[in-house]
Amino acid sequence: MPPRPAEMDKEETLAWLRRISGDLATATIKRLEESLPWYADMPPARRSAVGLVAQAGITSFIQWYDDPGSTPWIASDIFAAAPRELLRSVSLQQTLQLIRATVEVTEERVAGKGDDLREGILLYSREVAFAAADVYARAAEARGLWDARLEALVVDSILTGEADEELPSRIAALGWHGHGEVAVLVGTTPAQFDVDQLRRTARKLGVDVLIGVQGSRLVLVIGRAEEPVRTEEGGGELTFVEIAKRLEPGFGAGHLVIGPVVPALVDAGQSARAALAGFAVARAWRHAPRPVEADDLLPERALAGDPLAKQTLVERIYRPLHAHSTDLVTTLWSYLDNGRSLEATARELFVHPNTVRYRLKRVSEVIGWDATGPREALILQTSLVLGSIGTDATRRRGNGRRPS
Repeated sequence: MPPRPAEMDKEETLAWLRRISGDLATATIKRLEESLPWYADMPPARRSAVGLVAQAGITSFIQWYDDPGSTPWIASDIFAAAPRELLRSVSLQQTLQLIRATVEVTEERVAGKGDDLREGILLYSREVAFAAADVYARAAEARGLWDARLEALVVDSILTGEADEELPSRIAALGWHGHGEVAVLVGTTPAQFDVDQLRRTARKLGVDVLIGVQGSRLVLVIGRAEEPVRTEEGGGELTFVEIAKRLEPGFGAGHLVIGPVVPALVDAGQSARAALAGFAVARAWRHAPRPVEADDLLPERALAGDPLAKQTLVERIYRPLHAHSTDLVTTLWSYLDNGRSLEATARELFVHPNTVRYRLKRVSEVIGWDATGPREALILQTSLVLGSIGTDATRRRGNGRRPS
């Protein structure tokens, strides 16, 4: 009978371990197949890679048992045998299950053959578990840094309108769960920016976000999630303005502007351009709400030279009114020029004040803006000025054409 390992010296114990290392690896693979369903479902190539990791772990233990100080970086010895994609396909929990199965098989083979050897196995398995956690933590950190850079690139592409055919795949790589309508929210970056808290708030609201920090400016691309959050009153789903109000604490002091809602993420550049233009001029509205819609800043944007704002004012207000009735345009001009006085407008147009009231109501029905409010009056007057300028310029170009 061969002597028991407990009765051997260290050299004999090491020789015995080396002889049974192959049997240990085979028994470990069999145990994995029997006890871990995820291992049996893996493709053959990945099962082979996991087997190499188990074999490397046993070999590394023998080396460590020979000289515990000779292999301080155990993880590099073990996981070097596996391809890089194995870390992406096998979770940390599954890796710990693999370590546990390997330790159990090894303990069973050396049971009753020396406390020193058993304690060595327990100590080594603990080191491997910590080392595995370190490997996955480093991988997660690297992936997090890459995701942050990719997210910044995607947000920048949306802001600059330089979206290409690779944008959808980049967004998918970030795990974007939004669908359907999208809006862009622009504000200031707080001194202590907690990006995780902002994402948690967004998830509670049933939306997904892409976050871009551009110096003092913080940009959020907001998309609805699969399960919309209902309002507290039990009505319909939250509007994007209501969502922006819930996200407002995550921004720094200053103005907060939300762009118009667009049908899909690929159209987010339109919302972004409006939000950025509004953010640039928001200070011109002394009592602007927080958040404020970019379309509520159309007069300031138009005065600043924003072509999109000019086009929006003309197409949404001047042209619909002009196409509906010239009387509405004339009445609105007179009402605004006379300081929003019904009596003065009626005298100028030689009509009854009730007729003025009726026409102003029709104006509100046609375009959705009420001329009796001071803020909306500014929007309407700016649109009339821009519309008349555009009409005069078109007329001059037409008169200047040579007859054919």
